[in-house]
Amino acid sequence: MKLNIKNETGRLKSVVLGQPNSIGGIPRLEESYDAKSYNSIQKNIYPKEVDIVSEMTAFEEVLLKHNVKVYRPEVIEDYNQVFARDVAFVIDDKMIISNIIEDRADEQEAYRKIFEKVAWRNIINLPETAHIEGGDVIVWDDFIFIGTCYSQDYRSFKTARTNEYAIEILKEYFPKKRILDFELKKNDTEPYKGILHLDCTFNPIGKDKCIIYKDGFVDESDYQLIVDIFGEENCFHVDDQEMFEMVPNVFSISPEVVVSDKTFTRMNNHLRDVWGITVEEIPYREISKMGGLLRCSTMPLVRE
Repeated sequence: MKLNIKNETGRLKSVVLGQPNSIGGIPRLEESYDAKSYNSIQKNIYPKEVDIVSEMTAFEEVLLKHNVKVYRPEVIEDYNQVFARDVAFVIDDKMIISNIIEDRADEQEAYRKIFEKVAWRNIINLPETAHIEGGDVIVWDDFIFIGTCYSQDYRSFKTARTNEYAIEILKEYFPKKRILDFELKKNDTEPYKGILHLDCTFNPIGKDKCIIYKDGFVDESDYQLIVDIFGEENCFHVDDQEMFEMVPNVFSISPEVVVSDKTFTRMNNHLRDVWGITVEEIPYREISKMGGLLRCSTMPLVRE
């Protein structure tokens, strides 16, 4: 397989979509590893497997409709494998195998047959202490945007998934890219006060536009830098409630086609009516209760 990911929106040719089957029981509160799941368990609204299967099937149908080759990981019994984005990610023609949190380490074995399709010289295995997950990595032509946490309490946050060491290693592998790191607000139990991954607060769409949530960044200057890069008129600004609902975490099939949750009325109307983007609306409310949405559920392999 010749990997090719230059940005977030080039026409998608092949992708890994997470696995909704056999996700296991409802985790205990202390077993949650993100604030949205913590909130869902606490309120007794954690999603049922039948609903997760239904939503991911709708997503797959949209991908197939647009002639995308869809791969799925092997099923691990009683194990949540919905969020493919964090297991590995692709930059240009290289696949970086994430050092994901210990709670999810077994997930990578289910991707072995997919990894085997990639030439070994194009796979990057990071040192054990270099932590990074695909939700924190956004590729945009000459830029790589990376979300991180520089807090002295880094190790105490379950939601801190990407560290400085991993960023430095990516700079060595991709010296021609302009790598920008953004410190994100972290909170393990209150979903309105923290950001799990960069793609939960910022996501490019189209050819020159983005969705962004200002208060997800520790430093306002980081938010302003992104606005300056894209231009104020090309930014769709998300409010607190929309961030909680995971509005930024949509998925692009091409610059002209975005897959979005059908409840994101304000943004979907803006994409269609103002920016002329086709919006494929599907139900994804139940999956959002586990701390991820559409981008989180995918691992793009090849884009035109």
